[in-house]
Amino acid sequence: MGATLLYIEDDPEIGAAVAADLRERDYAVRWLRSGDEAVEAAEGCRLAVLDVMLPGLDGFTVGQRLKRAYPALPVLMLSARSSIDDKLQGLEFADDYLTKPFHPDELAARIEVLLRRSGPAASGPITLKHLIVHEADNRITEAASGREITLTGKQFQIFFYLLRHLGQILTKEQIYEAVWGESYIEGDKTLMVHIRYLREKLELDPAAPEIIETVRGIGYRVRA
Repeated sequence: MGATLLYIEDDPEIGAAVAADLRERDYAVRWLRSGDEAVEAAEGCRLAVLDVMLPGLDGFTVGQRLKRAYPALPVLMLSARSSIDDKLQGLEFADDYLTKPFHPDELAARIEVLLRRSGPAASGPITLKHLIVHEADNRITEAASGREITLTGKQFQIFFYLLRHLGQILTKEQIYEAVWGESYIEGDKTLMVHIRYLREKLELDPAAPEIIETVRGIGYRVRA
């Protein structure tokens, strides 16, 4: 099986046809009808293909949220809108923009180009102290026992966002906006509470964390 793609299209006929074609080309496809759960569904995906006209959140908003959460994730926009203004709006954050109707071969060719440009998929597991992080299939296990550690959706997003910036200090604002897709309000304790629960699951001693480090006055980081 080839790369895993996130595909967001609300039209059932178009969505079924495109998803089936991509699967025949050996891609694993996660097809959503709206962008509400896009950030969660994008974990482990190599590329996102999304329609502009979606129920609820429009494709531009969804694409921008994906890019905040996964800066290295290629995003390919699909739209029946052909005006230059729409294309320019999409290309402010997206990596490519394809106008409907399109031939399946053209979509596949553009996906291949973006995948080559973005480089190979994540390599083998990462060892962090007593943990083994299997990034390719989104699992965390204890090195000694092999026990898998289960995280909630938000815990998972926070930890893997920190992991993708290994060793880098991230501000509370950066983390909150990437995970929740909303502006951080000074004094909000939501992120702090999630970090505390994360440490209870990941750290040998949550009171003296060795994996998720607090950088006083700035934010957090995961040390290599």
